[in-house]
Amino acid sequence: MSRPRRPGPEGRQPTIKQVAERAGVSPMTVSRTLAGGSGVRPEVQQRVLEAVQKLGYHRNENARSLRPGHRSGLIGVAITNLANPYYGTFALGVEEVAATYGRRIILGNTGEDADRETQLVADFIGRQIEGLIIVPSASSADHLGPDRIGGLPAVLASRRVYGLELDTVVLDDVGGAYRGTRHLIESGHRRIGYLGNVLSVFTGQRRFSGYERALTEQGLAVHPELVQRGQQDVESAGAALARLLDSDDPPTAIFSANNRNTIGALSEIGRRIRGGTDPSRLPALVGFDDFELADLSPVPLAVIAHDPHQLGAEAARLLFHRMESTDPVPARTIELPVTLRIIRP
Repeated sequence: MSRPRRPGPEGRQPTIKQVAERAGVSPMTVSRTLAGGSGVRPEVQQRVLEAVQKLGYHRNENARSLRPGHRSGLIGVAITNLANPYYGTFALGVEEVAATYGRRIILGNTGEDADRETQLVADFIGRQIEGLIIVPSASSADHLGPDRIGGLPAVLASRRVYGLELDTVVLDDVGGAYRGTRHLIESGHRRIGYLGNVLSVFTGQRRFSGYERALTEQGLAVHPELVQRGQQDVESAGAALARLLDSDDPPTAIFSANNRNTIGALSEIGRRIRGGTDPSRLPALVGFDDFELADLSPVPLAVIAHDPHQLGAEAARLLFHRMESTDPVPARTIELPVTLRIIRP
């Protein structure tokens, strides 16, 4: 597996000839190996791949189509969950701003997998992108360091990576989760469950922090048995809520840290209603992120609302400002506001 190119002497990228020399083969053998290895002995392929990794070489997929002095016109956009409509709206925000600058976007999905993200960024670089917007999948992102992306302008969206000096656009995660949990407390709930991401995810840390702060300020304990983390899709979120509701002392309300968890929770609630459970015996919900058909909720529901289109557009504006700046500019972080929208009291 090839990795993002590291700049060589005087900032130059490694060449296929240098890979061939290091592996002791011809440039044609390197090309054949990277194209699938047809006709190349396995031990030779291994030498070539080791040389690729050592040098940080990556094929330039656009080299044949780009004339000298011409730009690719492409902006890479890496998201974590292509199945989530939220990110479709986010990508539209990026695309609309990019179009005003005469650029197009190419979109890739990481699935919250750091290895897939590393390879996706490498593929983007191989296509000679002019800039990168990424929703990082982990708190560690060595593959986004300046030595790995060769000075490519990049912006982080939705999540910050500490220690990485890149422009970043985030939401008021802590404040939003605090307000949502506080709304449930003010509605009379004392056992409030939590559905969300693992703490290693930036938003998971911040939204759990807001939930925890709201409880402790009101003298309420954070019960570990009411906390379910790590759900990445609707099905696992529904199963997580089922575990909470089937416990000896179930919660009367749930704070959900993203729309996939909220939809999963509503799916499980709907399943129980169809099975004959009285809706008044099921938990009220507050979820971070709005979602389609929220108005059809059978239980009290509020959402921490914001505009993913605005998030994408703001990330794109930061990127193009960085691309057009002629002087060094310190990395900036912009925090966008959120609002509590009560859907069904």
